[in-house]
Amino acid sequence: MSSLLHNSDALVTAIVAVGMGAAAVIDLRTRRIPNLLTASLAAVGVGIAAAGFGRVGLGAALLGCLLGLAFMMPGHLFGATGAGDVKLLAAAGALLGPTDTIYAFLYTAMAGGILALLVAVGRRRLTQTIGSTGRLLAGDQQVRAGIESTASDNRFAYAPAIAIGVVLVALSW
Repeated sequence: MSSLLHNSDALVTAIVAVGMGAAAVIDLRTRRIPNLLTASLAAVGVGIAAAGFGRVGLGAALLGCLLGLAFMMPGHLFGATGAGDVKLLAAAGALLGPTDTIYAFLYTAMAGGILALLVAVGRRRLTQTIGSTGRLLAGDQQVRAGIESTASDNRFAYAPAIAIGVVLVALSW
C-alpha cells in the first residue's frame, strides 16, 4: 500500500507541475487561462480520484474543487482576479483534496502578494497600487473598471502565483 500511495503522490505532483506550469506560461503570454486546460485538470483530478489513483478519494476531490472555487470567487467578484484564476484553483483542488487546497490557497495568496508588489515596484506604481487596492476593497467601481481596462498597465498574470502555491503544496512543502 505504501508504494501505491507514493506512486499516487508522484502522479498527482507530475500532473500538477505540468498543468500549473502550462497555465502560468499561457497566462503570462495571453492574460487568459483556457477553459480547456482548467476543465481537463479538474476532470483528471476527479477521474484519478474515482479510479483510486489520486492522493484523495472522489468525495475529497470534489470538495477540494469546491473549496478552490469558493476561495478564489471573492477576489473575482471584487475584480482582483479573473475567472480563469478561479477555475484554475478549483481544478487544482480536485487533484489536491480539501486540506491541501486550503494550504495551496494560503501559499497562492502569499505568492500573489509578493508578485503584485514586485510588479508594482517594477512599473514604479507601488503607491498607486496600494491606494487602489484599498479603494477596491471599499467597493470603488472606478478602480474595478481601471483594473479590467486593457488600456492601463495595472494588470498582471495571477496564474504564476497559483502555480507557486499549488506546486509547493503538491511537493509537500
